[in-house]
Amino acid sequence: MGKASPIHFFWGSFDLATTRFSGRPAPMHPGGVPGLPDAVVRETYTHEESSAGFWPGNETFPHSAFYSYAYPEPPGYRARTVTPGAYFDASLGEFILPYDAVRTAPDPEALLLDFLSTTYEAAADTGAWNRPALECPIGVPARARPLDTPPVD
Repeated sequence: MGKASPIHFFWGSFDLATTRFSGRPAPMHPGGVPGLPDAVVRETYTHEESSAGFWPGNETFPHSAFYSYAYPEPPGYRARTVTPGAYFDASLGEFILPYDAVRTAPDPEALLLDFLSTTYEAAADTGAWNRPALECPIGVPARARPLDTPPVD
């Protein structure tokens, strides 16, 4: 808890994603996710998270896109300003950055990193996550935080 997942592949929706966790338990998911049994959804969403990834789209949303969502969705999350060109899609319940916007950007890597950073910050800030206890400095992977860092709530 209070960590990040490895990259994972969701066979049901054919997307690649990674997830960061606050370390706190989440309320039981209500279920009702298309294509996923409620028991699987409830086992999956046991803790607060911010998840982001790439999705090739489907019949309902026939566009490739990068996405990001928070569970549970904190108040004010969808109103946060994120990367230019990205938007909150209320029907999907997540932020979307169209693949074509990234593909045609002057600096695609910078645009995508900004999307991933600003949507995580939206989840962590509106969810009141203990960010100093969860994050290490950018560009310093695997560097242990000082011992005086407070534990996760």
